[in-house]
Parts: sequence; structure tokens; C-alpha cells
Amino acid sequence: MIRPTIPEDTDALIAIAAETGVFKDYEIEALGEVLYDYFEFERDENGHLAATILVDEVPAGFVYYAPDTMTFGTWEMWWIAVDPRRHGSGIGRRLVEFCEADVLAAGGRMLFIDTSSLPEYEPTRRFYLALGYEQDAVLRDYFNDGDSKVVFRKRLSAGKL
Repeated sequence: MIRPTIPEDTDALIAIAAETGVFKDYEIEALGEVLYDYFEFERDENGHLAATILVDEVPAGFVYYAPDTMTFGTWEMWWIAVDPRRHGSGIGRRLVEFCEADVLAAGGRMLFIDTSSLPEYEPTRRFYLALGYEQDAVLRDYFNDGDSKVVFRKRLSAGKL
């Protein structure tokens, strides 16, 4: 079951992100800050959304996404993480599809996802390609020397012509 993320999910979601082994310590810390802000401000003020998937009533993954300001119908997925013990089970696909449907229902026309170019992110990049995303850009040395930002995009609707 996928449902809106609630404050009580926070510790489990931070643990899931940490257990994936790909997020750096400061990124895990930032996730805690993002979730805190989400519950305090973002979902009311900026349209940010977070959804958690439950397996046996326990959080098994989450997705966090938001509209990009000063664009028409452009959204960005900020975070997605799945319990590593459940990788390959379809949970990530379900979360992305849920996000896409939600963005489309909100009038979104395009969804962007950023990730790292480091080798440990290769499965992530293949995952996005398998879901129909196209690699749109590489911002060289964005995160650090040798760690580029890889930008994926998927058009969800025709949008305003």
C-alpha cells in the first residue's frame, strides 16, 4: 500500500536511505531536514509531496517530489529509496509510477530526476532508463570532482501548447 508519508515514518525512511549504502552522511542528514521541513512547511506552502510504501504495515520505501518553481508543469523527484532487502521486488517501480500519476493528476507535464555518475549509481541509472526516462544532461563534476550530476527526464503529458 502506498500512502502519504506521515511524521512517524521519518526514522524508518532515514534508516532505509542509510541502508542503501549510496547516500553520503550529509545526504542522510539533509533527508532528515527535508522531512522536518516537509511536515512543518513544504506541503502547505510549496506543493511538495511524499509517499511511503508499506509492506506488512512497515515502511519499505518512499518517494519525495515537488513542482519546480517558475516553470509550467515541471516537477522534480528529489528522493527515492527502497529497503535494500526488497530491491528487485518492484517497489521502486511502484513508487515511481505512483509519483508520475500524482504529478500528472496535479497538471504536471514533465518529471526530472537527478542522480550521480559514480559507479555505485549505475543500477539507479539503468532503473530510470528501464522506466522510460531519457538521460537529458550530464553536469560534469557537479557534486565533486569526478562525480557528475546525471539528469533524467520523462514527458508525462503534452502540457500547454
